[in-house]
Amino acid sequence: MSTWTPPGGGHKLILGMVHLAPLPGTPFHRPGTFSDILDTAVASARALYEGGADGCLIQTVDRVYSVADESDPARTAAMGLIVRAVVEATGAPFRVGVQMMRNATRASLGVARVAGGDYVRAGALVGQTLTAHGMVRPDPLEVMGYRRSIDAEAVGIVADIDSMHFKWFGGEKTTAEVARAARTVGADAVSLSHPDERTVLEMIASVRDAVPGLPVILAGHTDHGNAARLLAAADGAFVGTCLESGGWGGRIDVDRVRRYVDLVREAG
Repeated sequence: MSTWTPPGGGHKLILGMVHLAPLPGTPFHRPGTFSDILDTAVASARALYEGGADGCLIQTVDRVYSVADESDPARTAAMGLIVRAVVEATGAPFRVGVQMMRNATRASLGVARVAGGDYVRAGALVGQTLTAHGMVRPDPLEVMGYRRSIDAEAVGIVADIDSMHFKWFGGEKTTAEVARAARTVGADAVSLSHPDERTVLEMIASVRDAVPGLPVILAGHTDHGNAARLLAAADGAFVGTCLESGGWGGRIDVDRVRRYVDLVREAG
């Protein structure tokens, strides 16, 4: 069993998003800014750690991406340095996740395995999804084979199944059916989201019925106003904008983290 699995006792995982400015090896990276990117990531992770969050997800925001499961070597090396710095700046049981967009799942696994990360998030693990950068066609056989080849089976895989990053393309398949497929190929948890609260609660319930015991993580659209209600149904949440000073992409504010954590724990 992956060490990613949420603890028992009804504890809800709060995983803050650490959004990175474009990294070396990508078209929109600004030369000379890597030190600032690393420092900002560490400061945001420390704010999450000190504010009581359970972990973070370090996510590349490079503006334009390959749709293949691949990553430029400089970009991968930069991500590894950032993840290691965050791991060293926090500590157990704080969980550090890796997501190299658009869907460089093998590179994310490699970085997590070498740099000390706990889990990765796959924007697509089964099926295919149409994005602004083209069609993403994941290969779960390659992902799981690579995971085994580098002895990374303790690195959890959270698979998006219905979210801003993934919509099943080509024929009708329910969220629950996608969850079952993701679980079958080896996902340790799934993530989903929808801007409408009632809809997301229905999605969670359908996954619970179809795949009992599979952790369900909210993939966005939570804030201080709805977190307690939504996390009563889900096992955890990736939390971004509402924790960032100045809106999306800003440095995470420790006081906002504390308020979010308190709301969820008090309700829980």
